[in-house]
Amino acid sequence: MAKSKKKLGEILYKAGIVKKEDLIESIKESKKNHKRLGEILLERGLVREDILTKAIAKQFGYKYVNLDTTIIPPEAKELIPEDIIRKHNIIPFGRENGRIKLIISDPMDLDALDAVRFRLNTDVECYLASLSKIQTYIEDTLEDEEDQQSDELQHSIDATAAELAEAGHELQAEALKAQASGSPDDGPIVKLVNLIIDSAYHMRASDIHIEPMSDRVRVRYRVDGVCLIKDNIPKSMQAPLITRFKIMSGMDIAERRLPQDGRIKRNIDGQDIDFRVSDLPSNHGESFVLRILRPDSVNIGIKSLGFGQEDYERFQKIIKRPNGIFLVTGPTGSGKTTTLYAALQELNRPDKKIITAEDPVEYNFAGMNQCQIRDDIGLTFDSILRSMLRQAPNIILIGEIRDGVVADIAIQAALTGHLVFSTLHTNDALSAITRLIDMGVKPFLVASSIQAIMAQRLLRVICKKCKVVDENPDPHSLEILGITADDLKKNQIFKGRGCPACQGTGFKGRIGAFELIELNNELRELAFSKAPTTELRRVAVAGGMKTLMDDGKLKIFEGLTTPQEVAKIAQVEGVIEK
Repeated sequence: MAKSKKKLGEILYKAGIVKKEDLIESIKESKKNHKRLGEILLERGLVREDILTKAIAKQFGYKYVNLDTTIIPPEAKELIPEDIIRKHNIIPFGRENGRIKLIISDPMDLDALDAVRFRLNTDVECYLASLSKIQTYIEDTLEDEEDQQSDELQHSIDATAAELAEAGHELQAEALKAQASGSPDDGPIVKLVNLIIDSAYHMRASDIHIEPMSDRVRVRYRVDGVCLIKDNIPKSMQAPLITRFKIMSGMDIAERRLPQDGRIKRNIDGQDIDFRVSDLPSNHGESFVLRILRPDSVNIGIKSLGFGQEDYERFQKIIKRPNGIFLVTGPTGSGKTTTLYAALQELNRPDKKIITAEDPVEYNFAGMNQCQIRDDIGLTFDSILRSMLRQAPNIILIGEIRDGVVADIAIQAALTGHLVFSTLHTNDALSAITRLIDMGVKPFLVASSIQAIMAQRLLRVICKKCKVVDENPDPHSLEILGITADDLKKNQIFKGRGCPACQGTGFKGRIGAFELIELNNELRELAFSKAPTTELRRVAVAGGMKTLMDDGKLKIFEGLTTPQEVAKIAQVEGVIEK
């Protein structure tokens, strides 16, 4: 059979379709480029596809089918599963004598024919048609039915998504669309992730929490320091969702066992917003937290921090001293960095050199030399501090005093004519003194170098649009704060009812509560003698120090916040007897 089979070039030449010279050149090109002769002839425009297909049918002894004029029975497509039709570009033509009649385009693709025979467990009879005609037929017939079914399904999905969105579940609605789409270009997933990020930004969230649970993925936003559940996403969307976040933040998508950190930059409303991303493997998958770094959150200025007039004037005087250490204390998320940045921006002038050592550098400011800590290459706080002192700075910011080595260098810098700003994790201002001594810093150095210490917390501010008088304030909170009936006669207490502007919480925005203490001679002597914090605090309060609770109570009576908000920091601080 193979010996009697004529060659394609011979068939075309004898039929007068291709000239001898063109045929010889095409055969040479075919051998050179390892392509079939028919491909070369088509590429060079020497033969039409239908004529070439007829010649191949004659070569292999198959019947040629013109799909433009041939009517294929509608029931024929039921003979073969759709995935086989699409994969191998074949068309079932009918069944005869126990064999399925197939229209194919390539009689040389024996592997495909064997796969079809094996899958259908039957023999086949082949007919030949051009590949482009077969593909057009498949698109026109199969996809028309698919489109109709797809349109019906899409209509149902859109209706369900609209109901979810109307009920306030925008993320679920978008997840439903993404799940139904199954698009290979990940467009729906991209849209879902962008919606999660953009919604958080417009809700004034500081963090986005993507938390895999056993049966769903929970999305929460931290707004004004409180986590609010935004929505739940189907568990089936977890893998593509996490992968998209990893790609955006530059993480290794293959690493699922170890924590990773990354960063995302996204333009929202014409403003470039940075997101610091943390990935932590957990029991039900990888948990993601995105910290939203808003430029406007650190450009608010000292006046907007929440100082009373007296504290504001003292703060201004302290930060303009030529040397010494100014410490800001408080737990994570209490606004310490924002306060220090506000102070640096006030001092950022052409005649001052400012150097910072931060981990990480979250906000970039013109005119400041900001250094990023990188422990993995030995670029630690202490190594940067030793180097920056040789840069002749006027003002130094140390992101955090973590150990005695950093504390010693900071104090030496303060004693040699530099103004040093830093943070420390303590519950109140005066605990910073005993904390430094516990780190191993000599008491006389602590006493002589520290100019002032300020503890701070953040209080949620009552929403101005739904602010009303609270006729029945929480008695437990009033008791904790020591607010008496006489106080209530002189001052009104306010609350927020909850409205769309504040997401129904009754609060919008936050303000600082401060405990600012300047070290005087008596406090320095107590520090030098390693006096306990309780003694330091007693002397400071007797000297007129306003505690965190005192400052919070003033803000309650000014109508800025509620007793419950201030009671939270009072419970941490403890009741102080004056």
